[in-house]
Amino acid sequence: MLGKQGHVARSNMDASFPEPSLYTIKAVAILDNDGERIIAKYFDDTFPTPKEQRAFEKNLFNKTHRANAEIIMLEGITCVYRSNVDLFFYVMGSSNENELILASVLNCLYDSVSQMLRKNVEKRALMDNLDGVFLAVDEIVDGGIILEADPNAVVQRVALRTEDVPLTEQTVAQVRKLIKDTTPGWLKKGSVREGNGQ
Repeated sequence: MLGKQGHVARSNMDASFPEPSLYTIKAVAILDNDGERIIAKYFDDTFPTPKEQRAFEKNLFNKTHRANAEIIMLEGITCVYRSNVDLFFYVMGSSNENELILASVLNCLYDSVSQMLRKNVEKRALMDNLDGVFLAVDEIVDGGIILEADPNAVVQRVALRTEDVPLTEQTVAQVRKLIKDTTPGWLKKGSVREGNGQ
């Protein structure tokens, strides 16, 4: 249909669809089994302050920690989630976001973490490898834009970024692991006795 100015008139149905955008992810979070934040990255200003973010996370955890579902609409946000042992993984998007896209990001995050932790997806192992998990989140989503959905590619990139880092630029966890891996077995066991000369 042509209007007075020669432009095609938009139907009412077209007006209800939002403009397509690459910014599909609002937040990514990993919470422990008490609902406390381990990792959370917010990519827009839906929850601008840390206080609002933590309140939302607490509400989200309370609604999901006993549910068997994999998706929830909460405060106008679509959240897909997954739990394992003592961790809850969340990926959030807008209310009109495609749940399959959010689920693919969630699966990539979970599978990447699982590979990095050698299938030992629990809080203690995650805390020991927190730097790698942060890198994985950065490889998957940047500024709300999905960069990668293949967990193998994510794990490979994280491994490349954590190798060959000078000792002065490594995190405490990396240095601790390096010392643990390179310390001789007899020293780890404490078999050195004072005054024995061994």
